Amino acid sequence: MPNSAASTPTLSNAFTATDAQLARMASGLARHIAGDNTAGPFARRVVEHLPALRKELVQLYGHRDDFEFFLGGLLAMAYGQWRERSAELKALDDSRDGDPTWFQSQRMLGGVCYIDLFAGNLRGIEASIPYFQELGLTYLHLMPPFKCPDPHSDGGYAVSSYREVNPKLGSIADLRRVAAALREAGISLVLDFVFNHTSDEHAWAVGAKARDPKFQKYFFIYEDRAEPDAYEKHVREIFPDEHPGAFSQLPDGRWVWTTFHSYQWDLNYANPDVFSAMAGEMLFIANLGVEFLRMDAVAFIWKRLGTVCENLPEAHTLIRAYNALARIAAPALLFKSEAIVHPDDVLKYISPEECQISYNPLQMALLWNTLATREVNLLQHALEHRHNLPAGTAWVNYVRSHDDIGWTFADEDALLFNINGFNHRQFLNKFYVNRFPGSFARGVPFQDNPTTGDCRISGTAASLVGLEQHDPHAVARLLLLYSVVLSSGGVPLIYLGDEVGTLNYPDYINDHGKADDSRWVNRPPRDLTRHAQRHDPNTEAGRLYAGMQRLTKVRAATEAFAGGRLIAFWSKNPAVLGYMRPAPDGHVLVLANFSEFAQSVDAAVLSAMPASAPDLLGGTLVNLRQSVTLAPYQTLWLDCRGR
Repeated sequence: MPNSAASTPTLSNAFTATDAQLARMASGLARHIAGDNTAGPFARRVVEHLPALRKELVQLYGHRDDFEFFLGGLLAMAYGQWRERSAELKALDDSRDGDPTWFQSQRMLGGVCYIDLFAGNLRGIEASIPYFQELGLTYLHLMPPFKCPDPHSDGGYAVSSYREVNPKLGSIADLRRVAAALREAGISLVLDFVFNHTSDEHAWAVGAKARDPKFQKYFFIYEDRAEPDAYEKHVREIFPDEHPGAFSQLPDGRWVWTTFHSYQWDLNYANPDVFSAMAGEMLFIANLGVEFLRMDAVAFIWKRLGTVCENLPEAHTLIRAYNALARIAAPALLFKSEAIVHPDDVLKYISPEECQISYNPLQMALLWNTLATREVNLLQHALEHRHNLPAGTAWVNYVRSHDDIGWTFADEDALLFNINGFNHRQFLNKFYVNRFPGSFARGVPFQDNPTTGDCRISGTAASLVGLEQHDPHAVARLLLLYSVVLSSGGVPLIYLGDEVGTLNYPDYINDHGKADDSRWVNRPPRDLTRHAQRHDPNTEAGRLYAGMQRLTKVRAATEAFAGGRLIAFWSKNPAVLGYMRPAPDGHVLVLANFSEFAQSVDAAVLSAMPASAPDLLGGTLVNLRQSVTLAPYQTLWLDCRGR
């Protein structure tokens, strides 16, 4: 590794002939790090990524007289955080630099859980590592562990300190130790970067309440309703049950922007001090050993009067700037987009320069749509037209998350099949809250808005597929959903508890801190009884667990499931989804029956396939020169690779 004698002059002279401003900044940084014999990698990454960082930030703050001072301070802070980075993490930086698409392996498998609900505390998570390894996890998303208000924490998304752990869960030292233990076990730690807002108990918000001039500028605070009224002409209500509009009133009469809950104050990124402060928090979290940051609520992070204040170009600029900074100071850190918006807008957040991976909310919503309608049309169309991503990126595919299910399909896609989007959403809402005849689902409405007709669905996957009333097809339905998530390309994510069929948790209504938020019905504590039954084939939990183990192990052993490229395959049966996962020596053909009745795919549709192909899941050889019949909710993974 080069020492500073070699690297510092390179940094000093990198931009001399091309860009005077970058040359001054690089030279100043070189003087700052002079004498640091370990700074070679940092200096090289500054040379590589400083132009991109400046390019993004100049769009936001370049009009300011102090821009160069601001950017110089940001680099000095990044160097300080890099110095704090452990030797193990710096080695990981070097490894990931040499293998930038490592996360596209077919062996990647994610899990997500609340620390307290799954394991009690961080020590319990550490003790659960053998179970995570039994599942085959290589990626673990722990829901926000940081200090937050009690009881109104929004599940940890109201952060009061990014450098303190909720004392009920443990300490920062515990979190750092868990990250190291997971890394030793081959599991990447994923945490949230809640960067749209802080809680009203954060030190910055406390300062703003006290009218500290510095911290008032960290938020959107107004003395009267004039500007809030002007903004609210265009922005939508996110949680109308909690508070109308986008603003909440403080006890002293002022108004503060609160997109989500009244105790979550939106940060003002038009202030460069906010960017710098949150950059410091981001790199502190990275240095704990976090390998992925879930970029929370990315659509909302920039505000501009006269717009809906969602998905603005500046939001993308902000994320790209944070990404460029991470490439300099913590390059093993990757970003995951959380944008539950129109499918066209979701795609705009995904690139190697912005968010390398992203939730796939369209696939999630359409899986549930297809289960209700028994028609694959919308999901098949999405796989053909909205699935493939830029090189160096990947979807995070999931059956459900800690949040509600919103029907985020594009109305223009629905119209292609003569489906009215508004009416269809009403049907889906009725179906999944058991207000539709014959529904197997037992969901709960979330944010039911009679004025707009909007509603979302809460419920565990098991309760939504019919396991609550022991529907005979429930286990097969849940395995069907996960078979698509595991085979369609990207990083599959298991909400822990789904693997044993954990049901809704109605007792949340007895907790006054949770009773007003029906999403807690799908955030149950770990079901120890079902967990203990996971190896018993005579139980629902045992059949589910065995099925999940079969799916995950076959996927991990099949190179065709690496990466994300997918080729849609129209089965010509309205109930059977089809797609191919290409490999150098052929492909794997996936067929999935979304009906409670047996369905066939005609031999003529399969005429371009080999004469026969083994089903990787069932272990049988399937004749493709005759019609192929799938049992109710069955999936076939047909290995059509050259043998």
